[in-house]
Amino acid sequence: MNPEVVALRRLLPKGQQTKAAIVDVALGLATQIGLESLSIGAVAEMAGMSKSGVFAHFGSREELQISVVREYHARFQAEVFTPSLSAPRGLPRLQALFDRWVQRTSVEVHSGCIYISGAVEFDDRPGAVRDTLIESMDTWLAAVQRAVMQAQEAGHLRADADPQQVVFEIHALILALHFDARFLKSPQSLGRAQTGFQHLLERYATEATVAAAPQSV
Repeated sequence: MNPEVVALRRLLPKGQQTKAAIVDVALGLATQIGLESLSIGAVAEMAGMSKSGVFAHFGSREELQISVVREYHARFQAEVFTPSLSAPRGLPRLQALFDRWVQRTSVEVHSGCIYISGAVEFDDRPGAVRDTLIESMDTWLAAVQRAVMQAQEAGHLRADADPQQVVFEIHALILALHFDARFLKSPQSLGRAQTGFQHLLERYATEATVAAAPQSV
């Protein structure tokens, strides 16, 4: 976890610190066994607490699951989205977003991705957990779409390209990377995802972008 986040948590009231610590444990467990298998009993055992102690902070298993999704999203945003904002608007920022997304996905080959596993578990199960997962994913994909549109405004990507289609294709690369690396154990998965992104840019880049930086698109 980011050291700055750890330092800020120490300033929280004790009750909030305890709740944050429980969410940490629950998130780690959920990446291994999935959100659906998460239980207050299992989290309490791993956190060294009583079931009633954990229940007092969340009130239900569903609220615990929702807290885990929100914490995962906050960490994803801090690790992938926020640092990418330092890159200039346009293709550099879109590239930064993709690179950091790929980097995190590569790490999650071993730990598991809440977005992906959660989508599988709750794709046909209406409720607050599914709604929170969708809200989190929609927020992230909207950020990627803004980056695509900014790249169009900067003249880096073709104005006639459909931003939603571009985002769809970028997301498809991430899903394929996760599947190939985690399930098929393919050692070429990371390189193929990066190559796929370069091919995508070749199709959507403007002539001026290709002429200015032929080696990067």
